[in-house]
Amino acid sequence: MPEQTVLLTIENNIAYVALNRAEKHNAIDMNMFHHLDKIIKQLQKDKTIRAVIVHGEGVDFCSGLDVKSVMKAPFNMLKLLFKWLPGQSNLAQRVSTGWRKVPVPVIMALHGRVWGGGLQIALGGDFRFVEPTATLSILEARWGLIPDMGGTLALKEHFPADQAKLLAMTGKEITAEQALQYNLVTEISSDPIASAKRLAESLCQQSPDAVAGVKKLYNKVWWRSDRYTLARETFYQLKVILSKNQKIKSYNQTHEKEQAKPFKNRRFW
Repeated sequence: MPEQTVLLTIENNIAYVALNRAEKHNAIDMNMFHHLDKIIKQLQKDKTIRAVIVHGEGVDFCSGLDVKSVMKAPFNMLKLLFKWLPGQSNLAQRVSTGWRKVPVPVIMALHGRVWGGGLQIALGGDFRFVEPTATLSILEARWGLIPDMGGTLALKEHFPADQAKLLAMTGKEITAEQALQYNLVTEISSDPIASAKRLAESLCQQSPDAVAGVKKLYNKVWWRSDRYTLARETFYQLKVILSKNQKIKSYNQTHEKEQAKPFKNRRFW
């Protein structure tokens, strides 16, 4: 029976995803690629969840690719890199890009080493809380490779091109403070999971359709034309206004907390 390399639990409509190879510093093997891909697809379809928190068991969030494990089978690299169309995500990329398609906020709680594939996974989230002593690295350069797990989508949204090239070409490690200065992380926290949980609980107080709409809008338009952006704003706003959750949110805003109505399952997306 394959090792359970990723754990999923759901509490109070918040999904907790734990990388679970602590003895290997959560280095990514083929089982972890497949487990992450399966869980991400499951969360993409779950209309009851309101937020996702991703963290790592043990001393590191993720130390990168488990090169020895992945390379011991000759067809593993082909399985990771194969795609039907060039613009689609392959298995290696889906463990990062897949989080962007989960229609709720995905919050990464980072500690220890966040290297290589671990950083690529983290870049797929919407928010990143990082422990002060954590280190981050685009580690692929040390193996003579380029970063190819989809994190480039987030890098080009948050990071100057010259700094991204510097990190990707050298594989240098940066501190949590440097990552914050570079806009790679959202906040430095002594307890990233607790910070992630507070944010998740706060977001649960908002209309799930509006939150999903904001995520989809910004992911779609961030680098598109003004005309496309304005059209998407109006289209998504109409969908949100017509949702039952918008009416519930408006009602709750004008009534005491004890009278508040619970939100319906998300309809948007």
